[in-house]
Amino acid sequence: VSTQSTGLHSYLVKKLRCKPFDGNCMLKSGLRNLPARVPSLRYYIWRYTSKTFRSENMSSPIVIQPRGAHKASVIFLHGRGDTCHGWAQVMGEELNIKHVKYICPTASTIPVTINMGMRMPAWYDITSLSEFDKEDKAGIMRSVAHVHALIAEEEKAVPSDKIFVGGFSQGGAVALYSGLTYKNKLGGIIGLSCYLPLNSEFPDVADSQNSETPIILCHGKADVVVDTRLGEMSHQKIKTFHPAVEMKLYENMGHSSCPHELMDVKQFLGSILGQSF
Repeated sequence: VSTQSTGLHSYLVKKLRCKPFDGNCMLKSGLRNLPARVPSLRYYIWRYTSKTFRSENMSSPIVIQPRGAHKASVIFLHGRGDTCHGWAQVMGEELNIKHVKYICPTASTIPVTINMGMRMPAWYDITSLSEFDKEDKAGIMRSVAHVHALIAEEEKAVPSDKIFVGGFSQGGAVALYSGLTYKNKLGGIIGLSCYLPLNSEFPDVADSQNSETPIILCHGKADVVVDTRLGEMSHQKIKTFHPAVEMKLYENMGHSSCPHELMDVKQFLGSILGQSF
């Protein structure tokens, strides 16, 4: 069983009263439990997920189009062993901002060493969460290149400083590296329950264009998958070369998410985008 997918699943169980099934069943049961007051949202999310559920090809991202004119974009990456589906639902319900488009890609399915070689969606292989001299640099860089390509595609529609990149757990790690190394200034970087990968390369690989880009890091104090101390160490590392970073900690939250955290992320986006969004 994946350790990473349980975080979002536990949030959906609490928030949407889903049955604790894996993957597809869980999201669909959650959609059925959405309150009657948001039927259009219920249909809106289903419209973008139903075809993907029927397909074995999990590489295409789920895109939630803005309710108004497209003025900004958020690219959000899931954690190891998860897919884009659950986080797309959270983006559409909890973080929905009128003029913001959300792009939620799914990682390729690869063997993951820390999970006894089981094949699962992952942005890179992980051998250990304590021995960082064994990081999968090739895998990390492949995923970073993919995120950079997604950002470049969004730049065709909106300015780069209206594009945000974020993620949960392993996806947050890729988001941090991708955002700090992108060639054009971004709107912001969001890292949930994650750490800075290949941290010894920083600040050398950081791009000056994003030297002042706002970063928000969020972590549960009860996280036993990605230890809170690892998140705090990453925060301290980033602060040495990037002053515009803040960290928020949540009591009793494990390797998961919670309404308070999502509210903080939405406020982070709103503080940068302004009231016109």
